[in-house]
Amino acid sequence: MTRLTIVAFDGTRHELDAANGSTVMENAVRNSVPGIEAECGGACACATCHVYVDDAWSEKVGPPAAMEEDMLDFAFDVRPTSRLSCQIKVSDALDGLVVHVPERQG
Repeated sequence: MTRLTIVAFDGTRHELDAANGSTVMENAVRNSVPGIEAECGGACACATCHVYVDDAWSEKVGPPAAMEEDMLDFAFDVRPTSRLSCQIKVSDALDGLVVHVPERQG
């Protein structure tokens, strides 16, 4: 299991144990993390699972792929560390990952 922390907009920290191969979005939805709407269910067809990758993890998570980058155009308050949580696959390399939920989605 990989440790994942999702920080809600109000500052509440959600510490989760996530299975490798799952996505950050799947774990957020499964654990009812507020602010992750995931309207398309993880198909990279909306921007309602938008998160900010913590600066310390940005390089390790990597940049968005082209399709994800296009969808981020629809997200609210996009920043250099913005990613769609449905596109971040959990792995041992991301043990301890911290992401932050924006004020609102889309």
